[in-house]
Amino acid sequence: RERRARFVGKNGACNVAHKNIREQGRFLQDVFTTLVDLKWPHTLLIFTMSFLCSWLLFGMVWWLIAFAHGDLDHSTRLQRDPAEVAAGSAAAFVPCVTSIHSFTSAFLFSIEVQVTIGFGGRMVTEECPAAILVLIVQNIVGLVINAIMLGCIFMKTSQAHRRAETLIFSKHAVIALREGRLCFMLRVGDLRKSMIISATIRMQVVKKTASLEGEVVPLNQIDIQMENPVGGNSIFLVSPLIIYHVIDKNSPLYDISPMNLHHHEDLEIIVILEGVVETTGITTQARTSYLADEILWGQRFVPIVAEEDGRYSVDYSKFGNTVKVPTPSCTARQLEEDRSIM
Repeated sequence: RERRARFVGKNGACNVAHKNIREQGRFLQDVFTTLVDLKWPHTLLIFTMSFLCSWLLFGMVWWLIAFAHGDLDHSTRLQRDPAEVAAGSAAAFVPCVTSIHSFTSAFLFSIEVQVTIGFGGRMVTEECPAAILVLIVQNIVGLVINAIMLGCIFMKTSQAHRRAETLIFSKHAVIALREGRLCFMLRVGDLRKSMIISATIRMQVVKKTASLEGEVVPLNQIDIQMENPVGGNSIFLVSPLIIYHVIDKNSPLYDISPMNLHHHEDLEIIVILEGVVETTGITTQARTSYLADEILWGQRFVPIVAEEDGRYSVDYSKFGNTVKVPTPSCTARQLEEDRSIM
């Protein structure tokens, strides 16, 4: 049969497409998050255009101020007749901004004001109060743009999902006996030495279901109970751990056997690991999923932690390796019924 589309990919990406969103304006109400969520080319384009547009806008404002005050006419006249400069005409006229005689020079002055790289030969005089006001406004606008765009770049480079790239899950999950009970097991590990603090892990079964009233739920999410060596959902992920789920009467896997496992095309088990990054204090989340054909019945993960020279070493080359072990070829329900009879 055709393989079922994943709800969550092996790399943790959610396979969901949002279409026909009519209230697009809601994204603009949270501009900062929208900018952070954009792809890098779009973010860099907006970063560049925000500065260019502000420089052009205030360059036009400075040019209009110079035009209204007559700076451009006087500057042009002095350039054409150097004798007036020698006669002292230049000293008699005080421009709003010195050395502005075209839009190009006004644009350069706008850049110098906003990025504070030094005015050089262009500077504001006390002749025009409007020019001083524009100078103040442009500095404030420049600071706001710097704060938003640099904050956006910083958030994109320090996003928590980058830390999740070093949190790994086994490619396959297994079902085998543990403590005399059928268990669904997977292995999780952290490649970095810096730990994930307060790490928690949970699992969900996602499948198509129908209610008694005939309502079809295409992606019904059912939480399943996890077991781990320290109890509860919290884990101490200093070395790779095998996380398991006991298949009991409350489990969605209670009536699954190795014979009918691969006939459950709509079965998908999602694993979610959350924790706080020790070095940054930012919460991160890693996800993966297992389809029916990625669950191995009657196999167990091989040990990968060994003691060497007074310390424990982890061999990640065997991280996903499994070995066959004796396992009943029946459902957990049938196994419990047989034991109750005995």
